[in-house]
Amino acid sequence: MKMFDVYALNDVAIVRAEGSWVYDDQGQKYLDMYGGHAVISIGHTNPLYVNAIKEQIDRIGFYSNSVIIPIQQILAEKFGKLSGLEDYQLFICNSGAEANENAMKLASFHTTRPLIVAFSGSFHGRTSLAVAATDSPSIVAPVNRTENVIFSPFNDLAALEKIFAEQGERIAGVIIEPIQGVAGIKVAEPEFLRAIRRLCSDYGAMFIADEVQCGCGRSGKYYTLDHAGVRADIYTMAKGIGNGFPVGAVAISPSIAPKIGMLGTTFGGNQLECAAMLAVAEAIMADKLIDNAADVGEYLMAGLRRMKGIKELRGKGLMIGIELPFDSAPLRKKLLFEEKIFVGSSGKNVVRLLPALNFTREYADIFLSAFEKLITCYSNVENC
Repeated sequence: MKMFDVYALNDVAIVRAEGSWVYDDQGQKYLDMYGGHAVISIGHTNPLYVNAIKEQIDRIGFYSNSVIIPIQQILAEKFGKLSGLEDYQLFICNSGAEANENAMKLASFHTTRPLIVAFSGSFHGRTSLAVAATDSPSIVAPVNRTENVIFSPFNDLAALEKIFAEQGERIAGVIIEPIQGVAGIKVAEPEFLRAIRRLCSDYGAMFIADEVQCGCGRSGKYYTLDHAGVRADIYTMAKGIGNGFPVGAVAISPSIAPKIGMLGTTFGGNQLECAAMLAVAEAIMADKLIDNAADVGEYLMAGLRRMKGIKELRGKGLMIGIELPFDSAPLRKKLLFEEKIFVGSSGKNVVRLLPALNFTREYADIFLSAFEKLITCYSNVENC
């Protein structure tokens, strides 16, 4: 048997990691400014995190949701304090796609309506309804296609108001990433997010904030939606809340009443998963990592603003998109293999930065120096 070949791989085998550094099988170290798609939030092999998992696995790693699991309530209370949503309810699952599936399902259950509004450029996952609400036809199989998802242009209030005026009584919910990651770090306008809240309230629909990539403090607030000063009815989370442990979660408004059997999962909320998430939450609070994300993110943005050759700079906190006027692939390759820095991409032209929330200004300087050297080279069309 061999692996199913669906990933475009860099020719690097990472075998060890610590903090914001990863090491390959030859002992070479690299500065990690991507965190495996925004997954690493509190740094690789964070001691608090590693010890919590080790201690938990020595006691019990798993039992299903057929028994009381005390650490679940401890985690829910911690999430409530960290996010400011102490009156919300928590459902724990296994991934961002599963969180979004359950969020849209909840919206439909609660409203008894069939329609979901999503946006151009969206990415909500690869499972059935999540991928149907994803604006990427190449990954939507025929079996995933549905007339129950309507796409509206991102940040276009007039278009959204028209959809509500025509079909508002059938809309169960609106799902949006407050910062679109895969689309190229496209930031939703605060006024647009506030308008979604207003329309959902007026028409009795559910506002779903997909915070899988942009949440968990990455934007400089726990939820990126907090920058707009409004609350969603449902928030979805994954990636950074587990720091590498496969997790997903849904924060649910108290207005939505649960019923036995309404949602379910075999593995979600198991003891080991909860221990990992609890350690992440504790590290974020203890080390003031949300404030650090805001500070170092602005430091990076300020350094990038001074550079020539950047077409557009987008993002908040430690979620940054650098749009270049040329294909970013050669530059990213040089960053990786010559400067030993991992970054990500969105499409052909956008370099995507998603470092850990405890990333430092010192590390930012390493990146800024290397990036300025390369972008100056490419902007002058020299032989790089």
